Amino acid sequence: MTTSAPRYLYLTRHGEATPDETGLTETGRRQAALLGERLREAPLTAVHHGPLARAAETARLVGERLAGVPVRVAEAAGDYVPYQPSRDELPADSADAMLGFLERFPAEERARGAALAAEAAARFTGPVEGDEPVHELVVTHNFLVGWLVRAALDAPGWRWMGLNHANAGLTVIRYAPGRPPALLLYNDTGHLPAPLRWTGLPTQDHI
Repeated sequence: MTTSAPRYLYLTRHGEATPDETGLTETGRRQAALLGERLREAPLTAVHHGPLARAAETARLVGERLAGVPVRVAEAAGDYVPYQPSRDELPADSADAMLGFLERFPAEERARGAALAAEAAARFTGPVEGDEPVHELVVTHNFLVGWLVRAALDAPGWRWMGLNHANAGLTVIRYAPGRPPALLLYNDTGHLPAPLRWTGLPTQDHI
């Protein structure tokens, strides 16, 4: 008989990127290092990251502080639109703005997003086979964190929009057998000093 155990999925958005997005700023490197320090005692077994430079550099800097934890690239952890809602799904008073926002992204990126989001869910979520809990970190981008949080809360598909995440903020979801997913931490920046906490967030989200 196959047994299953809880999965603890740690999610973070990459550190602050340079304007051309070819890597991290000095602030972004500090954010990544501090996140790594916070996770040093966590029982992580792997760090996965998207293929873009800002996620890869963040994962490398975090991984340098985690003894013996492998760092692996995963296309499903990349930057893409995970779900395109129809107008009928959206609140009437904000549908135009939300659809207009999505149209800013290349059609190819929007077209491939659903398949990548499904791959991310299959690879990173749900209980795991065996008797031992698994703890894994995924270094990714704003949209995928929002998509996986939305799924954990069983919210409508469009609700990944509007969930904004700070650079190097930490979210943790537990997937236990026979139970709904539990959101243990959401966008936590307690490991960052105040000047480093608000990057990546719209001004109106600064509190």
